[in-house]
Amino acid sequence: MATTRTKSSDLIGDLLVREGLISEDQLKRALQEQRSNGHRLGYTLVEMGFVSETDLTRVLARKYRVKAVDLSRIGNIDKRVINLVKPEIATRHLVLPLRRVGRTLTVAMANPTNLDAIDELRFSTGYDIEPVVAGEYSLRKSVEKHYERLEDGLKEILKELDDEDIEVVEGHMEEDEISVTALQAQVEEAPVVKLINGILTSAVQKGASDVHIEPYEKEMRVRFRVDGALREIMRPPMRMKAALTSRVKILADLNIAERRIPQDGRIKMRMGKRVIDFRVSTLPGLFGEKIVLRILDKSNLQLDLEKFGMEPKAEQDFMHAIKNPYGMVLVTGPTGSGKTTTLYSALTKINTEEVNIMTAEDPVEYNLRGINQTQVRPEIGLTFAAALRAFLRQDPNIILVGEIRDLETAGIAIKAALTGHLVLSTLHTNDAASTITRLVDIGVEPFNVASAVNLVTAQRLVRRICSSCRREFQYDSNMLEASLISQDKLTQMKFYKGEGCDACDGTGYRGRQGLYEVMVITPTIRRMIMHGEGADAMKEQAVSEGMLTLRDDGLIKINKGITTLEEVLKETAA
Repeated sequence: MATTRTKSSDLIGDLLVREGLISEDQLKRALQEQRSNGHRLGYTLVEMGFVSETDLTRVLARKYRVKAVDLSRIGNIDKRVINLVKPEIATRHLVLPLRRVGRTLTVAMANPTNLDAIDELRFSTGYDIEPVVAGEYSLRKSVEKHYERLEDGLKEILKELDDEDIEVVEGHMEEDEISVTALQAQVEEAPVVKLINGILTSAVQKGASDVHIEPYEKEMRVRFRVDGALREIMRPPMRMKAALTSRVKILADLNIAERRIPQDGRIKMRMGKRVIDFRVSTLPGLFGEKIVLRILDKSNLQLDLEKFGMEPKAEQDFMHAIKNPYGMVLVTGPTGSGKTTTLYSALTKINTEEVNIMTAEDPVEYNLRGINQTQVRPEIGLTFAAALRAFLRQDPNIILVGEIRDLETAGIAIKAALTGHLVLSTLHTNDAASTITRLVDIGVEPFNVASAVNLVTAQRLVRRICSSCRREFQYDSNMLEASLISQDKLTQMKFYKGEGCDACDGTGYRGRQGLYEVMVITPTIRRMIMHGEGADAMKEQAVSEGMLTLRDDGLIKINKGITTLEEVLKETAA
């Protein structure tokens, strides 16, 4: 058959019909099926047996004017090459790295014109990307094979579930129609109990901070957040959706009959000598309840400030501030940046028999020995402000307020700091200097802010490079230019990356590291606050007095081989 030159604008279905590889009727049927399965047309045509993947790939190669690759003929791909592309990128964009030669990484793609995917691959790997086209059907299978991240234990549990013919819900009832009695019986079934226990145990063993159990229309997935990044762990059978959800709700002492409103609870699990708390949150969704479990493992709580990785001057300034008998110390950063851990660590440093420490938290995440902790409950009027008022009648020396959210709370906290108490708290701002202007913006008088606040710390968490597979790495010029790092600094810097190994589950990262911006409220900065000067001016003054910005601290951590350029750029502003 004579081949015809194709244009990139031609639709693949029309091309296949024009070349006589499928009929008009087959194209019509495949398009109808595609609307229900959500896959690309090529995948659907191969799955329905209307065209061979070899013929499809050949046509795609001409359409996109790139090389074609037959994945069925490719043997084992070097694990180091596979580990260059993160599992979440490979699955989201449906791409598979095949080989690396010098600075070029060859990547198989179903759509080699997807510039977003190519740009993300170039940025995340630091290599030039050479796309080649592969059939989507075999590409999906290959990506699943090479990026499968299931724990061995969970694999075995899933295998057992596949072997057993279990139906947790009879017929095709909607979830709202499932009888509570039937659910209570099903959640006690051995496979359901075994799977939930396996998920929770595996999450703790992996050092996950959160477990996400998510129902969708045609599938269900479980993801773990490890070192700040979510990873898909498994896809339980859809027939178990209602029973798995209800099992978690029963463990957390929630109402399994109530599926219309969010619920919150806790699960306590013993693993050997360790007792692990799980904070459980349910949220009704379109296809069932999404469940998120926050793991509170006290054995993993790092409370030694000396091991946080603060640079010497920053650590010295912070320690001096928390040992003051009065005044306010603020820690700022986004949710999940480790603010609570920093404050807990500060409290353990100053917790002695001679002082009365009281905390108001929402929620109380860890029980600290010798510290009086109060859970705020706004629904009954026990707000941060109400708790603070009560604290001041309890003869405190040190007060921790979980978060300053409004003028009332800020006003009482400032008053406490000015009347002989050390007050620790958090805010959500982007950097240390912005915290000062935020307090003024919510209504605190500048002279009160200037008098009360002693120090502000802004922080972020970045992933640490795995020490088992860390190697020196050279970024290309485009990446370095995009980083906006000055040429003077670049000439003195070394860069590192993790190649991916068993110790880090192929990610190249293991654990997390804090970045810190510690701003001391010096006499000069106090005067600037009183005169109403902006955050930029205060930040510039603090830097001139020796403060490291978050970006500066990040660059130091890069040069020490602790983290990567990508992590610092993602979490800090220039």
